Amino acid sequence: MSTDESQQIHVSGHPVLAHKMTILRSSQTSQGTFRAVLREVTYHLAYEATSRLTTKSIQITVPVPPPVPHDDNNNNKKKNGTNGVSSTATGNIVTTTGQKLAEHIALIPILRSGLGMVDAMLELLPNASVHHIGMYKVLGQNPVQYFNRLPKDCQSDVAYVLDPLIQTSSTVMSVLGILKKWGVPKIHLVAVLASRKGLEQIVAAHPDVTITVGTIDEELREEDGVVLPGMGDAGDRLFGTVDTSVYDEALLHPSKRKRSTDS
Repeated sequence: MSTDESQQIHVSGHPVLAHKMTILRSSQTSQGTFRAVLREVTYHLAYEATSRLTTKSIQITVPVPPPVPHDDNNNNKKKNGTNGVSSTATGNIVTTTGQKLAEHIALIPILRSGLGMVDAMLELLPNASVHHIGMYKVLGQNPVQYFNRLPKDCQSDVAYVLDPLIQTSSTVMSVLGILKKWGVPKIHLVAVLASRKGLEQIVAAHPDVTITVGTIDEELREEDGVVLPGMGDAGDRLFGTVDTSVYDEALLHPSKRKRSTDS
């Protein structure tokens, strides 16, 4: 990875995240555990991804406990400032300067697996707006957009694109193009796992997009663009869905059963 790429891509090296990633990868991990761990991993990555946000100063009041009475003659003396912090006491509160996030933030989950990352991001950024974009892949063709809830006018300063798994990057690249046309000034991609090739393609096409990722896999299967070892289909593992062809046909609704010409 070049110097420019390393500045654009942040890969978490946290040992706890490495432990959680192993749980996500494992085929023995249940649907409920997968969903819970994905949320935990997203929360960790969100802290790292939001480190470049800026703040502005605001005045706040802080409640202070009443003074403890003393028997000495100095019990009525008021002390202004504690630990070098200048403050003015008014009644049972003290006034001080705090910090507030300066940017208007939008979360852009890519349906459907991106939904598994939204709640964790909202815990950290409860005032962020959420705009869904739905994409599906067709092998050998460009991704197809089937859902878009971006408002007509962009009022956001930063958009965080949420996708647990980046493989060929074609879906993410399509969404990045949509967001740039929308007019958001800054875009930050947050992914749990990505292929090396997929990240390289994103960096080459969108050098202004910042990326935070949990881990990178080197192998990308050529015939279908599946990253290996990966973590399986994140959407299926989140929502407990699999190809209906593996179901026992007797359990399917009659309309879904295979037609037979036997009399």
